[in-house]
Amino acid sequence: MARTLDPLLLEEDFLRASGPGGQNVNKLETAVQLRWRAAEAGLDERVFARLKTLAGRRMTKEGVVIIAAQAHRTRERNREDALARMQELLDEAAKPPPPKRRKTKPTKGSQIRRMDSKTKRGATKKLRSGPISD
Repeated sequence: MARTLDPLLLEEDFLRASGPGGQNVNKLETAVQLRWRAAEAGLDERVFARLKTLAGRRMTKEGVVIIAAQAHRTRERNREDALARMQELLDEAAKPPPPKRRKTKPTKGSQIRRMDSKTKRGATKKLRSGPISD
């Protein structure tokens, strides 16, 4: 279920990065803040609920997911990084949740083995006790 991000719902803001950049770090706006209006994307209710859970604090009350990227020195690489992370978040939310664990009963053989080992352990402990005095 590969979903793609609609470019009409994406907004980019560029700001000064605090990371690497050499002499340009104080002059150029290389960090990107990518905003995706997920509430308007027409996602299935369950996918949107999982996206909300996965995004956590990165999603606003209005349903806008915000990803910030500033690890690279160039604006283009930060933009690519933010888009890739946003797509990864959407892909993860689109996956169906894993099936719940089905409860099972222990087999008769495992119950017998368990009781035998408990009996054997109890006998060992009984032998460790000192002599019984009258």
